[in-house]
Amino acid sequence: MADPRAFISFDFDHNETEKTLFAGQSKNSKTPFTIQDWSAKSSMPQSKWEAIVKEKINKTNMLIVLVGKYMASASGVAKEIKMAKEQKVPVFGVYVGGANTSSNLPTGLQRNRTIAWDWEKIANAIDKMMTEEKNK
Repeated sequence: MADPRAFISFDFDHNETEKTLFAGQSKNSKTPFTIQDWSAKSSMPQSKWEAIVKEKINKTNMLIVLVGKYMASASGVAKEIKMAKEQKVPVFGVYVGGANTSSNLPTGLQRNRTIAWDWEKIANAIDKMMTEEKNK
């Protein structure tokens, strides 16, 4: 079986650097998954963005939310989580950029599904997501 595919959701205004680092480090980790970088390269109408993102999320095995300190203002992240849940794509979060268990979470992301940026914990979460996906 091919490595699981992950859609990365993040706050473009505050955590683009962390997304780049996360994607880069994932290639060197022992965690078997592939990140699809489908970040919008330019601004587009909301309806077009929503259609494109929904289609892309549907082609993945899980959505990983990079949870930064300013998630309360990241409305696009909440929309991506909602789209994933509507399509029964499992979701979990990873704290980045100094965020921690006392940081705000985007709407729809559960605290018990949000973990530290630790590749062993991420590997365990991916295994859990793949088990959930098989059982859906």
